[in-house]
Amino acid sequence: MRALGIDIGSSSIKGAVLDLSSLTVMTPVARPFPSPIEGLRAGWVEIDPIAVIHAVDEVLSSLLDQAPDATWLGLSGQMGGLILLDDQARPLTNYISWQDQRSIEPSGHGAPLLDRIRDRWTDAGILRELGNELQPGSTTTLVAWHCEQNQLPKRSVPSNIADFVVAHHTGRPIPMHSTHAIGMLDLSHGEWHRGALEQIGVRDLTLPELSNSENSVGEWKHGGKTLRVFGSYGDQQCALRGAGLQQGELSLNISTGSQVSRRIADFHPGPHQSRKYFFGDILDTVTHVPAGRSLNVFVDLLTEIARAQGNELENPWDTVNSLVEAVDDTDLTVDLAFFRSPLGDRGRIENISTGNLSVGSLFLAAFRAMADNYERISQRFLPMDWTGIVLSGGLTQKAPRLRSLLKDRFAVPFRESAGEETLAGLLDIARHEFR
Repeated sequence: MRALGIDIGSSSIKGAVLDLSSLTVMTPVARPFPSPIEGLRAGWVEIDPIAVIHAVDEVLSSLLDQAPDATWLGLSGQMGGLILLDDQARPLTNYISWQDQRSIEPSGHGAPLLDRIRDRWTDAGILRELGNELQPGSTTTLVAWHCEQNQLPKRSVPSNIADFVVAHHTGRPIPMHSTHAIGMLDLSHGEWHRGALEQIGVRDLTLPELSNSENSVGEWKHGGKTLRVFGSYGDQQCALRGAGLQQGELSLNISTGSQVSRRIADFHPGPHQSRKYFFGDILDTVTHVPAGRSLNVFVDLLTEIARAQGNELENPWDTVNSLVEAVDDTDLTVDLAFFRSPLGDRGRIENISTGNLSVGSLFLAAFRAMADNYERISQRFLPMDWTGIVLSGGLTQKAPRLRSLLKDRFAVPFRESAGEETLAGLLDIARHEFR
């Protein structure tokens, strides 16, 4: 028996046939996630939602060619961000990415919007109830921006990009799974925190039905075939489910975005974020840790001259890793906080000399900074009683020196996932449905 899984990531849209007999994720197929719309203000990141639909459909067509017998489809996708829909699931806005930075711009209201929201929620004790979930590209932040700009259509429905893709094909907004509802739930009661929206002036908004189960949400017709689609789920939680995260383990998930997380049974506020996981559990996490997104700033800089001359370098990461392996040590220091993060919002390179400013030294210093950051952030989870660490995410597989530095920082056993964790999480959901 075979099922299909698609992950709508921020870099690529990846899908695979899920073999339920062997519990195997077959060889994935992928398409690039559509590029942001050009010509917008600096820091604004919007994507044409129909371009996302087309890319997902291309992936699905390829999967159905491999497994024409499949009847089950599950999706995961980027958390946060915003696309507003009408009651027929038609888009009223572009998809505004979780990477969007408009809420931290100076405004005519004084402080940036994000800071004003944080102040209101903190004063009212709401931020704690939301699990300390508030980022520049949070769904609630972007909804508040639309409201402040008088651009919030009445009775519009907030959605994430994966839910929109499903809703587009089923013809109506679908229930939002709790793993997607980050920063929108009163975690003590497991309900929408309507008071949080009212506190920031958002009142005329239609919240979708909330779901805590992995049930069918409708039928998706494609190429003459009908698939039962089982909603969409937060990509972080799917990846950790695919990595087999257990209570008592610490997760280091390192990719374009990056998180340090642990799975616990009940909600206990602390100096971290908290969000819904599967099986009724809570995921304590610190997200937006500088990782692949920041490293790509270096890669883009180092390849800029070649691109300007019309030359696209092949496999720059292979070259980077070989140059890093050739460096024993470096006194160059790097701070990767190029974007607002739990560790600041200004990066830097320090202690430059003619002997250490090389690609190998630069990335070794960056990897070392990352390892230091993960060790420091892990101390926010109390008690520090984990018995092992689960290492997942494409970046650690791509950068072996980073992997070895991480193992040097933590004195507990490491368990590395087998890869394709998010699709493996969808496989586990399908397995539970068919058992």
